[in-house]
Amino acid sequence: MSNLAGFNTFTSSLQDQGQLMPVLFMGHGSPMNGIEDNEFSAKWVEMGRNIPEPKAVVVVSAHWFTRGTQVTAMDFPKTIHDFGGFPQALFDVEYPAPGDPELAKETAGLIHSTAVGLDHDWGLDHGAWTVVRHMYPKANIPVLQLSIDYTKDATYHYNLAKELSALRKKGVLILGSGNMVHNLRMMSWEMINGGGYDWALEMNEKFKSLIMNGEHQPLLNYQRLGSAAMMAIPTPEHYLPLLYTLGLQNKNEEVSLFNDKAVGGSLTMTSVRVG
Repeated sequence: MSNLAGFNTFTSSLQDQGQLMPVLFMGHGSPMNGIEDNEFSAKWVEMGRNIPEPKAVVVVSAHWFTRGTQVTAMDFPKTIHDFGGFPQALFDVEYPAPGDPELAKETAGLIHSTAVGLDHDWGLDHGAWTVVRHMYPKANIPVLQLSIDYTKDATYHYNLAKELSALRKKGVLILGSGNMVHNLRMMSWEMINGGGYDWALEMNEKFKSLIMNGEHQPLLNYQRLGSAAMMAIPTPEHYLPLLYTLGLQNKNEEVSLFNDKAVGGSLTMTSVRVG
């Protein structure tokens, strides 16, 4: 057991909670959302209040892209400021949530499709802490990160997520953090406060329709959805966290959307709640 006085801790045998914890996909957008009180962060705060308080949070962030799969396993993960060109106030933020090495071991043990390494070097990148600090500002809930293996395809990640389903029964919030549409090279500062290119809006609507109808296979084969999809997903790291969330959806389980807005022309904040 982790010896973290004052924090929620785990034993190596997590107890079923009698209900399934919801699963989230958060469009995290700009790192500045981590310190701003805006329409997006307000929804994160609201979500933290509306779902059951988790025993821990496991984040699949677009910003931890590795060869192989790893899970953070330190007692106190550092706050990583993995960005540049932002105000000093953003770099000054520390989110001192504990980790949980025992939960890390248990999470790794649930995954049989690949060996999972226990990482002691990473921490919490901005895909994790900018969102979670709004949800749980007291930093009293353990937070872990699960990395995304960049050598594997979308179907692999979707299926790997299913292996984590037991955590939902044990009060663990699994949170994918990325953006459905994410093409920074085409970002427009004229539309930074709202608005999207036609192709971005087209694909966001397509993604939403498929998600709400439970049609996951086309989302796994997104390369076949046409040229607009390739513009929306020029590289997969911000899209794949969505597939972890969808992979954990049970048959007929309720799905809802929030923060459904395009910003900067080529990025959408559209987020998903399962359960």
